[in-house]
Amino acid sequence: MKSWLSRLYVQVFIAIVIGGLVGYFLPDVAVTLQPLADGFIKLIKMLLAPVIFGTIVVGIAKMGNLKEVGRIGVRALIYFEVVSTLALVIGLVVVNVMQPGVGMNIDATQIDGSAIASYAKRAEAQPGIVGFFMDIIPSTMVDAFAKGAMLQIILISLLFGVALVQAGERGKPVVVVIDSLLDALFRIVAMVMRLAPIGAGAGVAFTIGKYGFGTVWSLAYLMLGVYVTSILFVVLVLGSVCAWTGFSLVKVLGFFKDEILITFGTCSTEAVMPRMMAKLERVGCEKSVVGLVLPTGYTFNADGTCIYLTMAAIFVAQATNTPLGIGDQLVVLGVLLLTSKGSAGVAGAGFVTLAATLSSIHTVPVAGLVLLLGVDRFMNEARAVTNLIGNAVATIAVAKWEGAFDLNKAEEAYRDRAAVASENVVPDTEAGHALPRPVAAAH
Repeated sequence: MKSWLSRLYVQVFIAIVIGGLVGYFLPDVAVTLQPLADGFIKLIKMLLAPVIFGTIVVGIAKMGNLKEVGRIGVRALIYFEVVSTLALVIGLVVVNVMQPGVGMNIDATQIDGSAIASYAKRAEAQPGIVGFFMDIIPSTMVDAFAKGAMLQIILISLLFGVALVQAGERGKPVVVVIDSLLDALFRIVAMVMRLAPIGAGAGVAFTIGKYGFGTVWSLAYLMLGVYVTSILFVVLVLGSVCAWTGFSLVKVLGFFKDEILITFGTCSTEAVMPRMMAKLERVGCEKSVVGLVLPTGYTFNADGTCIYLTMAAIFVAQATNTPLGIGDQLVVLGVLLLTSKGSAGVAGAGFVTLAATLSSIHTVPVAGLVLLLGVDRFMNEARAVTNLIGNAVATIAVAKWEGAFDLNKAEEAYRDRAAVASENVVPDTEAGHALPRPVAAAH
């Protein structure tokens, strides 16, 4: 029993169940627990910038081949664009078939838009295409790390890694120092992950305590559509990618079940990003591929968010009786192809992206987003988990295409996944692979 309870996914699952019960029976208490979930996410986010920087720099420096770095980056971006476009199209097809908003007959002119004022204001601040690319360049290196701007950190890391490769022997001592720092950072991640059950349980308690199940039933058909579409996308699209590249989706889901449950509870893929990087190395992907593909995928490969965006946008149009022809829906799809790339791995980013999209096309009333406020958090769980699985599959797929995947290492990791599930993973940077380290039960 003690061994079973020491497994992280078991602790997280139990915490989610307890959190749901607290949210339902003690809602006043549950809404006060949000700081516990936010605190856990903040502890992880404070480590993201140096972990991403260290992983990319060490990966490129040890690869030593700049052409290979460029090839991996191009392949990853092409993959992201194709798969995220598929997600958008699938969401568009399903929402037209299910028509969850038809018959609601909401008068858009009578909707009180004050509830989404803050989201609309944040959406207005979203940069255009030129602004998006200009924002990749930080004002200073320190500013990028201070703000935790992922794309800016990736740019700095790429430049630093390339510079160390060009420096040759003179750059090797720097690589050793960064490598050692990275090992220390992952040991800190090991400490923080002991709090994962508390963070996940508190997140679920807050969601149910604040919004309740009443709001869920009012838009249950839309929620059902988002969850079913997300599951179909994972099974059919990501399953096909796995079959095509020669690995098992079932094994991947089993290996990353800890991270999936934590993401479900916290609605944030960033909460498990350092652990994902370590476990992807553990499962056979080279550090260079993990460092380049996974962080970039968090911005450019938000499959679950893409599904949600198309379904939510068309749902609002259906609910407010806003006529949208095929041409209008293709315009929405085209705009989402751009705006979806800016969605981050944090809770609520998809809603801001949706507000920005509707504001830019001036066809679907932005005020209609009020209809989604009560259930957005519940749907956020589905899109966050789908994003996480999508990026895990993407990293393994690119690694296999690049010949940077160790099949024997993967099979060993899958065989030991029951043991790994009860352990915290810390990379052994000297040997270039991950070592399991025990996780104490959260108290």
